[in-house]
Amino acid sequence: MVLEETCLVTAPHHGHADGYRPPAVTGLHDLIDAQAGRRPRARALLVGADRAPVSYGTLAALAGELALQLRAEGLRPGRPVGLVSGNNLEFVVALLGAARAGLVVAPLDPTLPEPERQACYTALGVQAVLTGPPAAIQRPASPEVPAATLGGPAYWPLTVARGNDGQYAVTLAAGAAPLPGGAAHGAATELTGEDALALFTAGTTGRAKTVPLTHTNVAASVRSIAACYRLTPEDATVAAMPFFHGHGLLAGLLTTLASGGCVLLPERGRFTAHTFWDDMRAASATWYTAVPTIHDILLQRAPQEYCGSRVLPLRFARSCSAPLAPATARALEHLLDAPVLSAYGMTESTHQAASEPLSAPPGRTPGSVGRPAPVRVRVLDAAQRPCAPGTEGEIWVQGPTVARGYLTDPEATAAAFHDGWFRTGDLGRLDPEGRLLLTGRLKNLINRGGEKISPELVEEVLTAFPGVTEAAVFAVPDPLYGQCVGAAVVLGRGSTSTDYDLLAHCRSRLAPYEVPDRLAIVLSLPHTAKGTLNRRAVADLYGSR
Repeated sequence: MVLEETCLVTAPHHGHADGYRPPAVTGLHDLIDAQAGRRPRARALLVGADRAPVSYGTLAALAGELALQLRAEGLRPGRPVGLVSGNNLEFVVALLGAARAGLVVAPLDPTLPEPERQACYTALGVQAVLTGPPAAIQRPASPEVPAATLGGPAYWPLTVARGNDGQYAVTLAAGAAPLPGGAAHGAATELTGEDALALFTAGTTGRAKTVPLTHTNVAASVRSIAACYRLTPEDATVAAMPFFHGHGLLAGLLTTLASGGCVLLPERGRFTAHTFWDDMRAASATWYTAVPTIHDILLQRAPQEYCGSRVLPLRFARSCSAPLAPATARALEHLLDAPVLSAYGMTESTHQAASEPLSAPPGRTPGSVGRPAPVRVRVLDAAQRPCAPGTEGEIWVQGPTVARGYLTDPEATAAAFHDGWFRTGDLGRLDPEGRLLLTGRLKNLINRGGEKISPELVEEVLTAFPGVTEAAVFAVPDPLYGQCVGAAVVLGRGSTSTDYDLLAHCRSRLAPYEVPDRLAIVLSLPHTAKGTLNRRAVADLYGSR
């Protein structure tokens, strides 16, 4: 049992730009140790309907308790364990507790169909799957059923509850399901004691891959993100992004905890638009990070729900995982009275590889994601020769956060990883000052009779039209040109624009071959679990119409 103490909250101030020191962590296993030792009563999390504070001392004790239970159940260090839960206290305790036990944690989306989740975990060779709320996730009827009869690993429900006496307790229902014994199997054979996480790529343009990230990768990423935004114990945020992807896990959760700040976990364990600003106010949040889709939703609802910059004086907002439309960035900065900083990252670089700085001036260049850190970046042409500043090419990254490859996929590893460099598949250019500008993605390019068209460029033009809230551009098969340009557009409430209006707007700003040959106004577009546009699903839905 862990006694919850009254959490201390300090008044916000940020006069630390010159003498800032990133958190001294070496991996996921010691992420909160310094905070728990120096500031055990400070709030680490706000949880539940009543937004109850959980201190660093309590969180460390809960993680330690779970680590003992996991070891007692026979889980072997250096082997993977699954984690399926919403953004809640159970997820955080499971993550930190498993890391303390020396396990490699593999989070997955709770909404994935059960066969898909079982297939991922069976291929990885996990020893068991820790599960937390929401209760709606599909799991075997009983943890007593042997995993082998279900075609996958055993599910172990985990609960963290606070009693009337103020004490927290963690309970693991491990049951009697046998674990895979003997030598490691599946992708687990390629893991070592240096590994902290096994993350699954989004897989929206192809088969998802499994990326092993070491404790060194995690520590370098956390230190770099914290330094970029000067995060300290005086900062707080709300978890808008899911923890089973790098964006929410590394930037939203782990960097905040390592820096000694506070993370509010929404009551439902996921982003909810109608409670977001109330949550931000309850946390006294100084920043948040999200995908462009969430920024758009918040903008649309702001007239009714935003509490105002005097009530919530944010230092900045962050956007990552997809390009942020310049019009959205400008509107959001006007609303928040704070800078909106675009960042660039991917699973293979342990999330962030570049970001605009806090000092970024207004009127920034569209597509800019600032200077790379902690990685080095080079932009290469099709012959893998360096491009001159301002010339578009493929972005490659190298540095302490770059993974070593993909598990059990030597062909994909050989294609993407070269002498410590990772081929991102993204298109961009470096300006003379060393800032990185994103222009598209190689796999997304549309080839219209030999003319290469960037869907992202056409989407940027479409979303700049008044009343357009979202746009998706995709290739449509064409007997004459091979491919032509298709577009699906979502209009905001009250907009009366037509497809003729939108096409006229495009003709005035794009080359003739870039103007959509087919344009549909739709009610909504499909997104991935982390909120980014699902291009494969968009093409399936609208590409044959």
